[in-house]
Amino acid sequence: MSISPNVPSPQESYHYENTGTPRWIAVLFGVLFVALAAMGFFGYTAQSRMSQELAKAEDNNKLLVQRLDQANASLADLKGHVEVTEGKLGMTTAELAKAKSRAESIRKDQIAADQKLSTQLVQAQKESEEKIGAVATDLGGAKKDIETTRNDLESTKGKLDRATGDMGVMSGLIARNHDDLEDLKRRGERNYYEFTVPKTKTAQRVGPVQISLNKVDQKKSKYTMTVYADDKSIEKKDRTAGEPVQFYVKGSSRMSPYEIVVFDVGKNQITGYLSTPKDTSAAAAPAAPATKP
Repeated sequence: MSISPNVPSPQESYHYENTGTPRWIAVLFGVLFVALAAMGFFGYTAQSRMSQELAKAEDNNKLLVQRLDQANASLADLKGHVEVTEGKLGMTTAELAKAKSRAESIRKDQIAADQKLSTQLVQAQKESEEKIGAVATDLGGAKKDIETTRNDLESTKGKLDRATGDMGVMSGLIARNHDDLEDLKRRGERNYYEFTVPKTKTAQRVGPVQISLNKVDQKKSKYTMTVYADDKSIEKKDRTAGEPVQFYVKGSSRMSPYEIVVFDVGKNQITGYLSTPKDTSAAAAPAAPATKP
């Protein structure tokens, strides 16, 4: 059997397959080489950086050691100066502690004194404010009382009137009762003497004069009395309650006589008031006789 010339023999075929390195192995070696080169480069770089940092750290440590040595030297010098100073002052450690304790005690005492003073100031301020408030309240109350009195006077002004007296002189304001008389007193325009005169044989002093009640007519509210003043007697006969009974004394003005107003006629007494001007000072009437003339 003949072999075809175009078909290779088994030896040739084996020889052909074993010639040359496969391409993937070459690629793999190339990648490994590059990786090793990169690792070597980065390792060298990291080592260089670490060496630099170590050198810098060593320099810092040397600098710190130098500064520490300087600080220790300064501390030693300072300690030496303190010891010398303590020796010069003759103070021991116990004495220094005692002085420090004394200073602390003084500081605490000062703080306590400051707190006490602050408390006293606050208390004084509080008391002052309370007193000022009380004074303001009192002033407010006084102002209110004054205002009330003024309003009362204004309200009673319409109730009080004038009348022509028995001597033809226009009287001042006339009180019809005790409350009206109190209003007149608050006005202070004249002197007022309230009285109740019983029917007796002896005259009764009323202000600067004396009055003796002679006769009363309760139903008609009429009365008869005698006034003693300036060593003379003045009889006022059959006068009516509410009528101003006028008379003159030494020193009184012709336009401002003395006035008696009786606002209540009882069974055996009369009640009213005597009004005198404030600008005259009549002499006191002489003592009334024991019995009526």
